[in-house]
Amino acid sequence: MAHRVTITYCTQCRWLLRAAWMAQELLSSFEEELSEVALRPGRGGVFDVCVDDQAVWSRAGEGRFPDIKELKQRVRDRVAPGRDLGHVDR
Repeated sequence: MAHRVTITYCTQCRWLLRAAWMAQELLSSFEEELSEVALRPGRGGVFDVCVDDQAVWSRAGEGRFPDIKELKQRVRDRVAPGRDLGHVDR
């Protein structure tokens, strides 16, 4: 089953480039597991990442942005549990 990732980012804060870079990283790491990564504009300081409509990261809840390593591990846990991410897991 191919999974869908949605990254909701704040347009007021100009976080599109950060969201696009994270989307690129996820697509590169999970090209077989993902059907798409969607970028969804939002407001009010939002930066949320969902896999199949289930949250894996919320800037409001965590109080910060994810490191790409953390984000890849959380996405991996949803789309390919048990898969080794190489240097990301070290």
